[in-house]
Amino acid sequence: MPRPVRFLVPSVLLVLLLACGAGGAVADEYVALGDSYSSGTGTRRYVDRPCRRSTAAYPVLVAAGRPGTTLRFVACSGATIPDVERDQLGALTPATGLVTLTIGGNDAGFTRVIARCALPMWAARCAPPVDRARRFIARTLPGRLDGLLREIGRRAPAARVIVLGYPGLFNGIDCGPATFFSRDDQRRLNRTAELLRDTLRARAAAHGALFGDVMPAFRGHAVCDDVEWLNGLSHPLRESFHPNAAGHAEGYAPLVRALAG
Repeated sequence: MPRPVRFLVPSVLLVLLLACGAGGAVADEYVALGDSYSSGTGTRRYVDRPCRRSTAAYPVLVAAGRPGTTLRFVACSGATIPDVERDQLGALTPATGLVTLTIGGNDAGFTRVIARCALPMWAARCAPPVDRARRFIARTLPGRLDGLLREIGRRAPAARVIVLGYPGLFNGIDCGPATFFSRDDQRRLNRTAELLRDTLRARAAAHGALFGDVMPAFRGHAVCDDVEWLNGLSHPLRESFHPNAAGHAEGYAPLVRALAG
């Protein structure tokens, strides 16, 4: 989930207006916040290169199925909590009715951790970076999430807020010709994703937000499964270990639809 070049100009806030209801009335305002798992990195269908926003990303799919919805699609590849607070929260208004969010993976340094663990065993030393990420998730991330969720609630007090988790990436098999994930390393990384899920769920509940756990939906569709909803090591590298178009359409979008009502 690499950090993008940022352009702090209004045009970076890609606003997609989807079909209005009868008489042109807007039934709902939907703001999609977050990182690459919300922007659609990994789907290879982009309308915004710096942030890798995609027409195949779950926010676009969800909005298309909600007649009268206006989508403000500001999620950006590489975003951390400070990035969301600085660059994305301006899309929220008192009229916002729905907010979705994926966040925390970049704050915990998951990209660097996965890159390290993918190396051959003699070079990887996977455990230390994973342990550092786990300490950050346990000790530092909860406070940062609290601040972000409070500010979302302040700016969009009437919104239904849905915080989404991340899938488990691995199924115990490394089929990549250029990666060297051991079974132990895969278990360690999946357990760290579970810790992040539990932290996100707890902080969402504390602020009255809904939490969407995508791990059950992605079970059987990890990297190296027969039907992958996640990219393995890819070219370009930033596509790696992100949901593909099927992951957004079959994994994230149905969960958001169910929680959004």
